[in-house]
Amino acid sequence: MHQPDEDRFRAILPEDIAWKPFPAFPPRARLAVMVGHPAESGPYVVRVKVPGGTKLMPHKHPEDRIYTVMSGVFYIGLGETFDGGKVEAYPPGSVLVLPGETWHFHWAKSGEYVTQVSAIGPLGLEYRDNHDDPRLSAVESRGTHSG
Repeated sequence: MHQPDEDRFRAILPEDIAWKPFPAFPPRARLAVMVGHPAESGPYVVRVKVPGGTKLMPHKHPEDRIYTVMSGVFYIGLGETFDGGKVEAYPPGSVLVLPGETWHFHWAKSGEYVTQVSAIGPLGLEYRDNHDDPRLSAVESRGTHSG
């Protein structure tokens, strides 16, 4: 039995990748769905592009994830508190295994990076501090502040 989107040969060329904003990411970060349907049960492959200087504050995913660094240097730290001194640098070609429910953070410390994430969906993302969640801060900024 084939997995979703795996029943026929196809190729995705770099120029055909559809980079889109993702509500759970900082505004300038982008996500591209390569294979599968991350919101549903089953395997998926996505790519994440994060511009230089961007920080993804401490968060976790319910699913186990395998990251492959495609380009740039991927900086990741483990823990519930952002600490720029605790990030480790991984060059292109590196593969990282991140068990589900592991608190971690990212920092595009030396410029833009692209990672490819393989996992079994559904994709989840929970921030340690609600103030860091763009999905919630967008809601709060609509209507709660009077100008």
